[in-house]
Amino acid sequence: MSTSRLPVVVGAAPEKRPPVEPNVLAHKDLRRGPWWQQIPAYKTVSEATFLDHAWQARNSITKVAKLVETIQDMVPQGFVLDLEGGMKLAPMSVRVSPYIVSLIDWEHPYEDPLRTQFFPLASRLLPDHPKLGLDSLAEQADAPVAGLTHRYTDKALFLPLDTCPVYCRFCTRSYAIGLDTDEVEKIHLRPNEERWKRAYQYIASRPELEDIVISGGDAYQLRAQNILEIGEALLAIPNVRRMRFATKGPAVMPMKILTDDAWLDALTRVVEKGRACRKDVVLHTHFNNPNEITGITEAAMGRLFERGIVVRNQSVLIRGVNDSVETMTLLVKRLGYVNVHPYYVYVHDMVQGVEDLRTSVDTAIHIEKHVRGSTAGYNTPTFVVDAPGGGGKRDVHSYEYYDRDTGVSVFAAPSVKPSQLFMYFDPLHQLATHQQRRWSDPAEQQTMTADALARARGRAR
Repeated sequence: MSTSRLPVVVGAAPEKRPPVEPNVLAHKDLRRGPWWQQIPAYKTVSEATFLDHAWQARNSITKVAKLVETIQDMVPQGFVLDLEGGMKLAPMSVRVSPYIVSLIDWEHPYEDPLRTQFFPLASRLLPDHPKLGLDSLAEQADAPVAGLTHRYTDKALFLPLDTCPVYCRFCTRSYAIGLDTDEVEKIHLRPNEERWKRAYQYIASRPELEDIVISGGDAYQLRAQNILEIGEALLAIPNVRRMRFATKGPAVMPMKILTDDAWLDALTRVVEKGRACRKDVVLHTHFNNPNEITGITEAAMGRLFERGIVVRNQSVLIRGVNDSVETMTLLVKRLGYVNVHPYYVYVHDMVQGVEDLRTSVDTAIHIEKHVRGSTAGYNTPTFVVDAPGGGGKRDVHSYEYYDRDTGVSVFAAPSVKPSQLFMYFDPLHQLATHQQRRWSDPAEQQTMTADALARARGRAR
């Protein structure tokens, strides 16, 4: 009797695996050489000058006129006017390093993922979602003292300052970070030792606090002496077991790690002192697009690796920046290649003035499915929603209820705020037209949210 089954040959040699396609190795192809010299203002800038972190800081772009002076005729006048209009409407002030300016494709600035993150364009802005707020994560509501957020039982977020090496359009702390804008008057958190002492006193008074994130603003902006003072003060608190210095710096000004020896030595001393007393001190950073990772990045991350400093990355899922399977996979693999562990990918927070950058929960679920398995598990990020209203980070798959038509997802956070439910809202521009019309009606808004909450309560356990 015939059979269609293939014969099994015991001990047969495995079929030879074909060579990989070149795109499989694209994560190793880092930009090198003096590429910045294609920018008119940087045409004669030497490598030594470009790698000087102080030069980068002095020449950062904060005004449209300075950008035009830097790139000259690389963009048309219409783009300049579009940028001027965008900056007037932005909740965040603009500050962009020469490093980032040099990596932007100025022949195609509207599509460039780095321009998208840092330079707002009036023509791309969209109306805010009606459920959006300036402090969407309610960090101030969970702040027992100024500049310290205590939400999770064993973890606190310490904000020693309110400045950064660059300002991201999508910053979740646009209520406090950067200069005042036409749209937002900030709550300032300037460096202040007395305020810092009150934070230390609170941390010491709460024996459950074991994990402290030092953010801001940005730890890159702390002086070397500040790094030492903060690190040693926290290490001296018996209940503190883990510390994370958080900085966007490696993504936007990696040369600081190469040329600011005092800052790096201070961080190294804190890491080594922590290790000596069996406490974990690491660096958390924030790359969003593979174009941000260059040969300079590789050298900087190599210097951290040589000193035994663990680096983890937290990305934000941003429309037009990394919201495709191909781009996110390349980012994850390139991070691993330069010894940075992908840790989180956040579904974009509901931040004022940047609705054009948000993507949906469904997008995150789709991308995560394809990224998982492309590299080792410990180098695969967890995709999360930082639940609006203070629910904390929830795995994107862990919703109690999700209506893809209305864009309402509901999350529970039993270990953070028991018995509460938290809602995230997909951007309106990704919903069907009739659903967008429903969101323009307050009564319909109430119906959609009430229905989602009722269904979530029915499924919660």
